[in-house]
Amino acid sequence: MSEELVNDIKDAVAVINDPHMGISIVDMGIVQNITVDGDQAEIILKPTNPGCMSITRIAADAKVRAESVEGIDTAKIIVEGHAMSEAINEMINR
Repeated sequence: MSEELVNDIKDAVAVINDPHMGISIVDMGIVQNITVDGDQAEIILKPTNPGCMSITRIAADAKVRAESVEGIDTAKIIVEGHAMSEAINEMINR
C-alpha cells in the first residue's frame, strides 16, 4: 500500500515545475526521496543550487500536492543542501 502511495505522491508533485526551467521537479531530480508511514509522507527536496530562491515555493507546493493525495493526512517536507534549509523546513512544516 505505501509503495502505491509513494507513486501517487510522486505523480502529484510531478506537476510542479521549476519556475526557472519549466521542467518538473521530479524530472529535474529536486525530489530526492519520498517515504510513507501510515498516513504520513516525507519528501526530501534538494534544489539545484544552494541559493535557489524558488525552493520555498516549490516546498510549499509539494506539501499541498502531497497532502491532496487520498490516504495522506500530513506531509513533512525536508529541504536539504540549501543555505536556508533549516529556516525553510521550520516554516513549511509548522
